[in-house]
Amino acid sequence: MERPTKEQIRELPLYDGLSLSDITLVENADDAAQALQALVNETCLGFDTESKPIFRKGEVSPGPTLIQLATESTAFLFPTRFPIAVTAAREILSNPNIQKVGFGIKDDNRELRGKLDIDITNTQDLSVTLKRLTGEKNTIGARAAVAMVLKARLGKGAQKSNWGAYPFRENQILYAANDAHSAICVELSLNRLNMDWKTP
Repeated sequence: MERPTKEQIRELPLYDGLSLSDITLVENADDAAQALQALVNETCLGFDTESKPIFRKGEVSPGPTLIQLATESTAFLFPTRFPIAVTAAREILSNPNIQKVGFGIKDDNRELRGKLDIDITNTQDLSVTLKRLTGEKNTIGARAAVAMVLKARLGKGAQKSNWGAYPFRENQILYAANDAHSAICVELSLNRLNMDWKTP
């Protein structure tokens, strides 16, 4: 498994992830109950956060404005402006029986602890896992990982958009959900590859 070049990534088909009908925004108690019911018995979830971009030098990040959790078939987005969403996300993120996988999540974890008092447990950084598997010197981010493992190009159109504004636009919802979804899909694919390697 080799890291693809930017040119090779550009030639890949676009990542075909979740559609809007597969994504739930957690804004109230009913949404939170639905999210907990869907996620609490999972053993592994894709995980990511989005934060309002910093435009001025010296400006301090207010912390994550969105927390994303995904299974192979659905995603729940927890806007941190809603206390009920933060409470529900905290319950999942602090559950040691559920592994949370994502890319470059050390910063996410620090921000969640520092800004939202969420003590996240049982995480796996796929950037580190893939770096070790491939012997790469540099960290492997989500875009390179999706290209390497899933043979697809992860769209990054909404990455630098204003995550401090609400409601989110459709392209932001899709982008955020599929960042978390791609993480769980990479993890499941790596597990399947590992099983194939071990099968005599």
